[in-house]
Amino acid sequence: MKFFTSEAQMQPGSPRERRVILAAAMFALILAVLDQVTKILVLRNIDLHERITVIPGFFDLTHVTNKGAAWGMFHNLPWIPFGISILAFVLLIVFLRKLSSGWPERCFALLMVASGIVGNCTDRLWHGAVIDFLRFYWNKLEWPSFNVADSAICCGVTIFVISSFFRPENKSEVKKDDAGDAAKSA
Repeated sequence: MKFFTSEAQMQPGSPRERRVILAAAMFALILAVLDQVTKILVLRNIDLHERITVIPGFFDLTHVTNKGAAWGMFHNLPWIPFGISILAFVLLIVFLRKLSSGWPERCFALLMVASGIVGNCTDRLWHGAVIDFLRFYWNKLEWPSFNVADSAICCGVTIFVISSFFRPENKSEVKKDDAGDAAKSA
């Protein structure tokens, strides 16, 4: 399957790489806007802690806030998740080309994560907490409420991990390793 070969890999600085990064950035921007629009709709239409059943026994819309990180960690120290998020965003953007290793889906994955970071950091700045509104449950099992930004982060990480399992090593890294092995055996 050609998709999982190094032929699909982008060359640094190529027109293809620029097109992929631009498309991924536009997709990330759409996700960030969608995240903020959905949160504005929640703030205007659902009271805090109210639940609106969409699919009985499975899915509700709700309105909860989270000053901390995932599952409420650091809720008493909200500047910690904010600072970590800003640092992660900056590092992700600075090292985008290196982290993606030339694979298009990794550019999309990383910029999806960046989009989620922007969405949740925007909440922290404007509202002092992240707005969560999607609630899935079944019987006594309940997943913590989340939002579009959280979904973008989780999907981006999942795509990146799957790509890491199926993609061959970066061509330039393979060449360096082969050259190093040849020099050692000589």
